[in-house]
Amino acid sequence: MLDQQQRVTILKLHEEGHGARAIARLLRVSRGAVRQVLRARSAEVPRLARAEKGEAHREAVVALYDDCKGNLVRVHEVLVGQGATLSYQALTAFCRRHGIGREPKVPAGRYEFAPGEEMQHDTSPHVVELDGRKVKAQTASLVLAHSRMLFFQHYPTFDRFTCKIFLTEAMKFFGGAAARCMIDNTHVVVLRGSGRTMEPVPEMAAFAERFGFQFVAHEIGDANRSARVERPFDHIENNFLAHRPAKDLPDLNGQARAWCEKVNATPKRALHAAPRDLFAMERLRLRPLPAFIPEVYLLHHRIVDVEGYVCVHTLRYSAPVRLIGRRVEVRETKDKIEIFEGPRLVATHQRVDGRRDERITLPEHRAPRGQGPARSDPPEQQELKRAEPEVDAYLGALRAKTPGRAVAASRRLLRMVREYPRAPLLDAVRSAHAHGLFDLDRLDRMVLQRIARDFFPRDPESDA
Repeated sequence: MLDQQQRVTILKLHEEGHGARAIARLLRVSRGAVRQVLRARSAEVPRLARAEKGEAHREAVVALYDDCKGNLVRVHEVLVGQGATLSYQALTAFCRRHGIGREPKVPAGRYEFAPGEEMQHDTSPHVVELDGRKVKAQTASLVLAHSRMLFFQHYPTFDRFTCKIFLTEAMKFFGGAAARCMIDNTHVVVLRGSGRTMEPVPEMAAFAERFGFQFVAHEIGDANRSARVERPFDHIENNFLAHRPAKDLPDLNGQARAWCEKVNATPKRALHAAPRDLFAMERLRLRPLPAFIPEVYLLHHRIVDVEGYVCVHTLRYSAPVRLIGRRVEVRETKDKIEIFEGPRLVATHQRVDGRRDERITLPEHRAPRGQGPARSDPPEQQELKRAEPEVDAYLGALRAKTPGRAVAASRRLLRMVREYPRAPLLDAVRSAHAHGLFDLDRLDRMVLQRIARDFFPRDPESDA
């Protein structure tokens, strides 16, 4: 069939006086086709008037499409079972032409952004290789919409605290912030609503106000609105993360920063320039960073346990022993765990990620091996030390020979000091100590022998 342009050419040549044979030879078409165009005297391509095989079954196809849950294979089987002579290909073509089960196609929009007008933020889960192990991580990305400058980092999880850490690093990387930050209705930022009615969490709204921008969200399902940040995730997964081992997340994030510098300096076909070149102009339109950027931290209130530790995310960090049982303030930052006693910083630990149920102890929080806290003597031994130093020396030798703390021996010696005369007792103790006699029953007999009748006087009436 001749197209419309060929038909226009045939009519034009005919008006110039060329015959059908000459026109057919010039255009390399049949003379019959040329004569049909000349008889129609119109350049419009005629439509084929033929009945569609599916038209007779239109109502049945529409009803069965819903009953079969959109499965055209099953619709075709039911129609054939009812006696229809319709191929599966004809059925699908009929549904496609008449829009049965298909939403009308909508052309994709195109968004243009002025320098410094918008930046887009999103996250995506990826599998990364850390120390030879495959682990899941959240990739957070921020892209300047005009220049396509890219910055991303990886985190074990992504919550509100991590979001503030990432956005702070990203804006330091760019040297400023755009007027608005487009997000995808994430619960990390959104308090209620979606799209134009989205209200951010007050904490995140205050964070955005500090840097001079505001959070906005696209409508649910309108992923094209945030395409500037969505598209680089495929490049990150299939280029940056492809066989890129790292020791830990800080090492991986350092490599990511260097990779961003490389990609931002590479020319892009769609931009006819490198993002770094366009950024040179956009940077002048960014909101400048505040003169002071406080370190982002998450506040915890803890009580130092009996072993001298505070627990943060199942990890136990040591604190000074004098704070056992005291309430302290723990500040969790990107890299550190800081312990405060009131306004005073008393301990700083390196933050540990990717591990659970471990103890992190600073050397200054524990005494050297073999020099633990002094153990106080039982009350009986303390009283012996004050009452009779010589008996206490004998008790020390006795404790060296007796396992444990010799509490029972201390109590018996103290009773003897209280009940027996001092001179016979000390004489018996000196003798027993000199000869290495540590049987308290024998020491008791030795004291009684020295006391003799002076301690137990005779009854005159019994002598009579």
